[in-house]
Amino acid sequence: MKMKITNGKLLENGSYIIGEVLIDQGTIVETGEEVGEADATIDAKGNLILPGLVDVHVHLREPGGEAKETILTGTKSAAKGGFTTVCAMPNTTPVPDSAAVMDDVLERIDKDARVRVLPYASITTRQIGSDLVDMDALSEKGAFAFTDDGVGVQSAGKMYEAMKEASRLNKAIVAHCEDNTLLYKGVSHLGEVSERLNLPGIANIAESVQIARDVLLAEATGCHYHVCHVSTKESVRVIRDAKKAGIKVTAEVTPHHLLLNESDIPEDDGFYKMNPPLRSKEDQQALIQGLLDGTIDFIATDHAPHTEEDKQQGFLSSPFGITGLETAFPLLYTHVVEKGLAPMEQLIDWLTIKPAETFGLPYGTLKTGAPADLTIVDLDKKEAIDRHRFLSKGKNTPFHGWTVKGWPVLTIVNGNIVWEETSYETTRA
Repeated sequence: MKMKITNGKLLENGSYIIGEVLIDQGTIVETGEEVGEADATIDAKGNLILPGLVDVHVHLREPGGEAKETILTGTKSAAKGGFTTVCAMPNTTPVPDSAAVMDDVLERIDKDARVRVLPYASITTRQIGSDLVDMDALSEKGAFAFTDDGVGVQSAGKMYEAMKEASRLNKAIVAHCEDNTLLYKGVSHLGEVSERLNLPGIANIAESVQIARDVLLAEATGCHYHVCHVSTKESVRVIRDAKKAGIKVTAEVTPHHLLLNESDIPEDDGFYKMNPPLRSKEDQQALIQGLLDGTIDFIATDHAPHTEEDKQQGFLSSPFGITGLETAFPLLYTHVVEKGLAPMEQLIDWLTIKPAETFGLPYGTLKTGAPADLTIVDLDKKEAIDRHRFLSKGKNTPFHGWTVKGWPVLTIVNGNIVWEETSYETTRA
């Protein structure tokens, strides 16, 4: 069945046009001011039509953490946030460190996912840093890339071996960078907030030292090395220098590290506890500049849901992490585009084509022949973030109550509507 979206804004060369998108059998077959006939029509009501958003860093918690999130609830949350492709981190129980566990994960995804889910495999068995997984077998099963996200690979030798294997398989090593010997049981940034709240702090060097090590290993192995959730000015400097040296390194930054810093933490509130922590104003500015100048390649949410009980224990006892899928676009549109930090076209690139291109994915675009993944956004819709209305099981966000504009109102994956506001209807010919 052919379907077309009419009366929508399309962004072309920095300007908006009122146009249409024609979809057939899950593929975009035409875009423009007027397209061919269809069996069904969706009126976009003058709202913006975007490529489906791509997030390469989410935690769906299943298997093992279903009290916090499931593949079903996490992908419903993604769809509501306008994300059509998400990449699921492997810090689950059990860890997808074998072909058998990966088979189970893929079966769960096939059964319950509402958007496209690409699963990571771990770098080491059970993510404890000792033994490399069978990367050949996991690649054959469809592992998106390899990461021990949540913990840094502590041994330089083990990371070197992993990069050699990943390079051979043309797979990326994706790294949560953290030198455990520099953590000192820290729970917040080492700085103003740790002093004010009398908390053990995490220094910038805990992150940047490991990135410096790894970019040299990536140079030696020819591996594509991707840095998760960059948070410090030193990390930005190391990545910038590595790129200038021709090393194949890419990096992401989260919305919360772009929009918040340690001074925004009002009290000992576990909803502000994340890893890496909210850093200084100087670090925040370095992240913004690094994103603007291309040192940091794109934005990823690091969606990390937890139970209400878990996050009500303050900084010392709450787990790290905040949710992000349902709030990312309106937060960024309001505080990046509306405030003039970057144009809309650039924000769209950071959330669609840049992450897709970085990992060689055929998503994040409205080009003819691409999968029909689309998001319709009402740029005029303005409302306060209400964590109690999240589709995610995780309600843990520091952005509760923030008033923002630019809310997704309809999401399509492979030509199928996976989330829509009740005001949207499909008209059949």
